[in-house]
Amino acid sequence: MTTGSQSGIRITDVIAHPLTQRLPQPTITSWGSYSEVSIVLVEIRTDAGITGVGETLARFAPRAYAELIETSLKPRLLGQPVQNIAAHWATMRRALSGRAGGMLIEAISGIDIALWDILGKIAGLPIHALLGGVGRERIDIYAAAVNWREDPKMEEELDALIAQGFRQIKVKMARPVRDARRRIELMRQRAGDDIALCVDANWAYDLDEAIQVGRALADCGYVWFEEPLAPENEQGYEELRRRCDVPLAAGESNFTVDQAKRLVMNRTLSILQPDVARAGGITETRRMAELAQAFDIGYAPHIGMSGIICETASVHLSAALPGFRIMECEGDRSPFKTELADLAPGCIRQKDGTLDVPQAPGLGLEINWDAVARLRSPE
Repeated sequence: MTTGSQSGIRITDVIAHPLTQRLPQPTITSWGSYSEVSIVLVEIRTDAGITGVGETLARFAPRAYAELIETSLKPRLLGQPVQNIAAHWATMRRALSGRAGGMLIEAISGIDIALWDILGKIAGLPIHALLGGVGRERIDIYAAAVNWREDPKMEEELDALIAQGFRQIKVKMARPVRDARRRIELMRQRAGDDIALCVDANWAYDLDEAIQVGRALADCGYVWFEEPLAPENEQGYEELRRRCDVPLAAGESNFTVDQAKRLVMNRTLSILQPDVARAGGITETRRMAELAQAFDIGYAPHIGMSGIICETASVHLSAALPGFRIMECEGDRSPFKTELADLAPGCIRQKDGTLDVPQAPGLGLEINWDAVARLRSPE
């Protein structure tokens, strides 16, 4: 819907909806087993009657995020012109002192996405067109994920994802290293040579362990080794890059572009994976992806345990940005993806590992507010 000049449209309300879901099946990583996770859906209203929505990565304690948004960020936005996103971002950043990160940037992420949604609706254009990018109509996606479980269960999950048509699949790895190396070989034998496999360790290893696992991955032709070490251990990533040949991927734990600089600019990483619901929304995630492109490093959005808004915002970025390689696509069909909007999640819409890009204005989805009420986090 096009309503005319955006300069006269101002923000009248910012509402944070804390939501909690039970996953259809637990997500099992090196950190543990997760059967319940949360997000915050951010709703921004304007005096033109146009509403935008965004998503904040708030897996736990969602009401704390909602309070931060409504008490510290909302007052800075009320009455302001909707289009000044960079100014709003800077103003919200100053709500808390200290290094950028944590709950503040995750909270800003949801607001930023909602503002882009509004601008798209004002202009009558999808967000990927507003970004002025390369205009992909379909994007490549990979399946996430085969959980860290006993061998037969991992094989069953791998088989199911292959049967759905995915051509690249993520496998979770953890300790002990002996079991990880065996399962790396097992998954490769099971998938065959025509399916691309990557591994996500969720910081499972110390450096010596990561070197052993990385060499096993290289021997078995895996396309990347994701988050083998804690994100703060940048020197460890550099040493790992020197001592094994598998490409390294990371970035879902980064909040701002400066946190990606070192491992991008020295080309330690081959793949950068910011999460739009954590990394400052579309505005800051775009900056990260453009930095990666400048150093010939691929952009591959992370969307783990998120909702349909995060996934859809990531699709728009993927469609627009030249350095895009492939996007994560969860196969769990959780309520946050299947119930919150009229747009079906990627795991349902995908065809042979590709996904069509929404062409409606803004994000290109409409929220099911009955589902929002049903999924609201308990007091």
